[in-house]
Amino acid sequence: MTRTAADPVGTARAAFGEGPVWDAATGSLLWVDITGGAVLRTTPGDGTTHRIPLGGEVPAVFPTTAGTLLAARDNTLLEIAGTATPREIAGVPARPRMRFNDGAVDPRGRLLIGTMHADKAPGTAALYRLGTDHVLKEVIPGATVSNGIGWSPDGRMLYYVDSPTLRIDCFAYDPDDGVLSDRSVLADVSDSAGRPDGLTTDAEGGVWVAMIGGGELRRYRPDGRLDRVVPLPVTHPTSLAFGGTALDELFVTSALDPVPMPERRDQPLAGRLLRLEPGVPGLPASAVRLR
Repeated sequence: MTRTAADPVGTARAAFGEGPVWDAATGSLLWVDITGGAVLRTTPGDGTTHRIPLGGEVPAVFPTTAGTLLAARDNTLLEIAGTATPREIAGVPARPRMRFNDGAVDPRGRLLIGTMHADKAPGTAALYRLGTDHVLKEVIPGATVSNGIGWSPDGRMLYYVDSPTLRIDCFAYDPDDGVLSDRSVLADVSDSAGRPDGLTTDAEGGVWVAMIGGGELRRYRPDGRLDRVVPLPVTHPTSLAFGGTALDELFVTSALDPVPMPERRDQPLAGRLLRLEPGVPGLPASAVRLR
């Protein structure tokens, strides 16, 4: 079944919702409120949302193989275990107005996470890979707004968004050592009114991207052809993730902050978590292997 009308899940609203990740172990969706400085966990069945305030800016969260959470706050990665004080795992060098941004976990449990400068200064950001030694290694230098990341079903192709390029790039990916090579362009998205933001892939190899400012989702085939455009009731979708027991639901985060005040009355769902049924299942999300 394909139902592309997007419905809200629960009542939680984020100033800048981002980073949805399906946590199969708990049957819930993890996401964040970046400028609200919090991790959110939503149970889709009844829509209840639990909020974990961390302060600062919180752009990403991931489940770990140890049953804890790994969250990015500003330029630091924190492990969250119940009510204990979050433990610092790693961080990028403290530079004014530079913070972590979007990330994803490869099929072997490696975290790849990027950075961005608040002023989007060209070439100042990067994509990093976190090792089990808790060392961050730069794998894509010279980015501006490191954003969406996803893998092909066989794990041998990595898709990547540096938002200002208005492209989805792809790399050959070695699943044994996490090395990237042979960068090329999968798709040029400059015909949209928005910019490419979060990204995910489905079981058929389709590449989905949220077009922030464009009010739509796009699905590209593995050969780069545009397959589908899904309009949304919000202008600023930020990211998306497959979830549900059969991974056949697509959850979409959205932002309220960038919506001009005069337009907010016409966008009552801005900042809300949305759900639709795209007619194709997604791929299982991996947990971060920290040790």
